[in-house]
Amino acid sequence: MIFLSVVWESCAGGARVLRVLGDTPCPVVPHAVDGVPVVEIGPYCFADKPVTGGTLWPADSADTHEITGNFVEEVTLPDAVRVIDSAAFYNCRRLRRVALGPTADSFGSDLFTNCRSLQTLELHADPGEPTGLRRLLVAISADVTVAFSGGARLFYPEYFELLDENTPAHIFNHSIEGEGYRMRQCFAPDGSLDFAAYDASFAQACVGESEEKLCKLALGRLCLPYALSDDARADYEFYLTAHPDAAFTLAITARDETAVRLLVGLGLPTAHAAAYCAQQGWSAGAALLLGRRHKAAKKTYDFDDL
Repeated sequence: MIFLSVVWESCAGGARVLRVLGDTPCPVVPHAVDGVPVVEIGPYCFADKPVTGGTLWPADSADTHEITGNFVEEVTLPDAVRVIDSAAFYNCRRLRRVALGPTADSFGSDLFTNCRSLQTLELHADPGEPTGLRRLLVAISADVTVAFSGGARLFYPEYFELLDENTPAHIFNHSIEGEGYRMRQCFAPDGSLDFAAYDASFAQACVGESEEKLCKLALGRLCLPYALSDDARADYEFYLTAHPDAAFTLAITARDETAVRLLVGLGLPTAHAAAYCAQQGWSAGAALLLGRRHKAAKKTYDFDDL
């Protein structure tokens, strides 16, 4: 386990982490500091911007390197964190993944501004339980995948908010483009995901989203089919069957054996996919596509070796 130091201060219900120090770009923030549970991540905590105040823990730590800005790649927060303050990840351009628990439900503004590499939110939660995910997704208009530790993976395509000026009247018309916005509204009143509504949005997404994004959405639901109805399953399978090249390219590029097995099980043609595996140097994937188990090469000997 990589040891970290933190700068912290007291807050309602526990500790607020102001800064994390260490040598890893993938910090796991401690669940408690000096015996106090961590329940809040302070403003600009991981941003490359000075913070003031707070107490160093452990007090005798020699760490001086701040885990901020472009150094940050992945962050795992304690499950007890309830609040993530404004601009906590501001300008973390290499940040790919953030993991957090189900109790986080209060988020400041500009949380992920300029986090251009962010791909995945990992929730340590059952897919059916209430979380703060709906509020969190408001902070991310770009493509993002949400992975539940309890067994579900949902892809949310990007959307755009536009302001068009009606010049004579000096009125701005607000419009939203992209099915990703509607998909981000698929929640029950208690904050739990409405999987039926999410799946129902797929038909409209097929009108404007790319093959790659639609295949990613379909594979996510079929590989981890939490609360997936028979009708929705049929829709996703039909789309993948109609777009085998895009589906296989996505699965092979990600080296996702589960997705490859699923596509093979749907009876999709595999010749081109096997060739693409060879180009990518993924022998295990090629073996799956060719219908045989991947075995490690055995060393052979002849008498000249003796």
